[in-house]
Amino acid sequence: MYLTYFNGGWSEGNTPLFGAMDHSVWLGSSVFDGARSIRGHMPDLRLHLQRVITSSERLGLVCPLSVDEMEQLVREGVAKFPPDAELYVRPLVFGTDGLLVPVPEKSAFALTLFDAPMPPFTGFSACLTALRRPDPSMAPTDAKASALYANTSKAIREAQQRGFDNAVVCDNAGNVAEFASANLFLVTPEGKVVTPVANGTFLSGITRARVIALLAKEGIVVEERSVRPEELETAVEIFNTGNYGKVTPCIRYEARTLPVGPVATLAFQRYMAFADTE
Repeated sequence: MYLTYFNGGWSEGNTPLFGAMDHSVWLGSSVFDGARSIRGHMPDLRLHLQRVITSSERLGLVCPLSVDEMEQLVREGVAKFPPDAELYVRPLVFGTDGLLVPVPEKSAFALTLFDAPMPPFTGFSACLTALRRPDPSMAPTDAKASALYANTSKAIREAQQRGFDNAVVCDNAGNVAEFASANLFLVTPEGKVVTPVANGTFLSGITRARVIALLAKEGIVVEERSVRPEELETAVEIFNTGNYGKVTPCIRYEARTLPVGPVATLAFQRYMAFADTE
């Protein structure tokens, strides 16, 4: 089920939003965010809604709604689904006017909620791609901009052609940035938990920050530092964090089979316990 709020009302199905001359259609001026409603619980919802406002500003757009107004709409929309629904919550801001530069005050807003069951905690496979993430001198990497996802799609498409589910993408210096669609964590042979330091080439995710904080409460310090690709070849655990699956283990990296390890399991359990309080 798809449910979208646009132009003052709710509609079901794949609601039409754009015209052929809208700036977002032919010049890519759109941003979005992704939050979750899990059986009525909405972890870090306001942080996701604030980020869509920030992303809009960084792309020269203006989000027409405040965080409070968006939150009210999200809760109104969630109430239209069954109480046990697991939903993806996607606010979208897009440019409708302008030639090369979007006209900020002509920015439009749509909120879509759709069924997206939480994936099972069984894991995924990944490989290293030669594709790189752009740095801030190349693209609006400080925004959750739709235009950046051509890079994500290409990396995942190449990984799937090789028989994997996802790809590890490096930055322009050759250090690991993240998975194509989520932030990356690893556990070293010495037992240290590490995640690539945020350096402007990828969004340091809201779920990433929440997991780091939850692990800290368990006495596990996550090192944020540069990570070389070869470190993944000896890691005893690799997992990701992101809005869609929250915490998901990588169970095959290149030719190596990996376990669903204790750190990823703890991170997932603590995150879901946190989500139940929101």
